[in-house]
Amino acid sequence: MTMLQRLTPIALTLGALTLAGAAHAADTIKIGIPQPMTGPNTQYGDQIQAGALTAIETINAKGGVKGKKLEPILIDDGCEPKQAVPAANRVVNSGAKFAVAHACSGVTVPAVNVYEQEHIVAITPGATSPLVTDTIKPHYFFRTIGRDDQQGPFAANYIAKTVKPKKVAVLHDKQTYGSGVATQVRDTLKKDGVNVVMFEGINVGDSDYSAVITKLKSAGVDFVYFGGYHPELGLLLRQSREQGLNVQFMGPEGTANQDLVAIAGPAIEGLLVTLPSDFTKLPGNEGIVKAFHDKKRDPDGAFQMPAYAAVQILSDSITAVGEDPTKVADYMHQHSFNTAIGKVEYDAKGDLKNFEFAVFKWDKNGKKTQL
Repeated sequence: MTMLQRLTPIALTLGALTLAGAAHAADTIKIGIPQPMTGPNTQYGDQIQAGALTAIETINAKGGVKGKKLEPILIDDGCEPKQAVPAANRVVNSGAKFAVAHACSGVTVPAVNVYEQEHIVAITPGATSPLVTDTIKPHYFFRTIGRDDQQGPFAANYIAKTVKPKKVAVLHDKQTYGSGVATQVRDTLKKDGVNVVMFEGINVGDSDYSAVITKLKSAGVDFVYFGGYHPELGLLLRQSREQGLNVQFMGPEGTANQDLVAIAGPAIEGLLVTLPSDFTKLPGNEGIVKAFHDKKRDPDGAFQMPAYAAVQILSDSITAVGEDPTKVADYMHQHSFNTAIGKVEYDAKGDLKNFEFAVFKWDKNGKKTQL
């Protein structure tokens, strides 16, 4: 009895703390933001965090969503496929029912299953691989960026109609995203009648690409498309120039950030990259751009505006139907949204019905211009 009397106040205190914690949690709407915060691809995570956090802070400053503040839950996935499921489970364990999900396709593909099973409404602003939504038919998973089978053909048509090279090499990094977009480019180039003389993978993390550069020179290519991320493309550009291969290179949105400039140096001059259109110039986005600048964040990148749009869509949907994830997902499939990336409408798989890609060209100082 004495022991029970001693334990009872403690138990009561713990119960009160639990209730207080539950009450606090109920006062916010948690949004998981699993992104690369470590590793070579942190810039993509930085861009998505910048967009999501700016949107969250802007919405909270106006009173939140149905009287509740949005609460960001930052999680590191390292852009590593082996961290995909653990990172998604951390979203689940945080109590979040919504997420601005992973930048990298190789992480997103396995993570989608977790979100579907746990009924978490997740939107990726960065993962472009068709496998994200083709492997299963998701109900709770969406994008605010186009697919590689939109981006790849767009790039290939630009190559065929504008650049008009005689011999093209298509390289990739053997990973989900890089090989996927490279395959789309190769196949479309062939349909367009362009001579693709090489299709070859390189190893991520290698420091010397002399062997493949020698093959490119021997094949007499005058254009190289690379599917992958910036660390490998930066080295390919720099080493190609050092070894006398002065041809046009092109890559997808996953290659384009300032770290690429640091790796490639002056060899970046003339590089072509497909990116989401410059949504900072979209009429009506002046206030959003100012909000980025007010927070000392850069709005000019591949993923900031798609991430901002993801939060807008979640906010608008919760405002309309409440916090039940199934009702939110149903609403997103059935309605259109006016966002930082323009009008958003979804198909049955959670993919965008339309998305605007554009071609940008880099100068020797590392600045890019939309063509």
